[in-house]
Amino acid sequence: MLKRYSLLLAASILGLALVLWRSADVHAAELRVLAGGAMSGAWADIKPQFEEASGHKLEIFFGTTPNLIKEATSGQPFDVGVVPLEVMQDASARSKFAASPTTDIAHVGLGIAVRSGAPKPDIGNPAALKATLLKARSIASIPESATGYSIAKVFDRLEIAEPMKAKMRAQPNPAQVVAVVAQGEVELGIFLINVLTAPGLDVVGPFPAELQQNVAFTAAIGTDTKETAAAEALIEYLKGPAAVAIIKSKGMDPG
Repeated sequence: MLKRYSLLLAASILGLALVLWRSADVHAAELRVLAGGAMSGAWADIKPQFEEASGHKLEIFFGTTPNLIKEATSGQPFDVGVVPLEVMQDASARSKFAASPTTDIAHVGLGIAVRSGAPKPDIGNPAALKATLLKARSIASIPESATGYSIAKVFDRLEIAEPMKAKMRAQPNPAQVVAVVAQGEVELGIFLINVLTAPGLDVVGPFPAELQQNVAFTAAIGTDTKETAAAEALIEYLKGPAAVAIIKSKGMDPG
């Protein structure tokens, strides 16, 4: 009798385990995420950790602010955005995200880098930064991006917007900003300091505090997602200790 009971109990436990496994499998989601390209380094570590912890899978579209606005409004489905705040300031793009408040995930300031081994110019105060920028032969950045807009504000404050136009070498993505400076094709790289902390470059430093501009990345759920619970789980994960540790390790500040 005891043996029969034990067999029935084991069968019941096995059956419950199969039900739970099937339930988890059914509810595993595939999320399409729109993400700012400057966070690609963080996502390289966050993505596999989240997928392992949650069972959900992520497909990530990286882009600059104009690319992300275009993608959000293209009619292509997506579930979550973790994008520069400037994307949300575009009315057409904002309408594609849930009306609830967005969740800030990370922010980071501007910096300057040179090719590894090259002399580092003085950027320790506004006057020194202005002189360095005016002396530079060429500058790599992405003018049509949230970072580019922030850099333009600094140029305006320094009253050097016009001479900077001739020096600017626009790049299509953050990786290419790094590449052209590392290869010596462009003298200075000006971008988010976490992106410039890369092999082949020496970071000169952040912009002076009086001129510093932070680019913030904020998260929201897509209005048309069919995976609301999984999308919410991703945003919650991005605020948790594992993701926060990765964000810090990549040279960004959480929140």
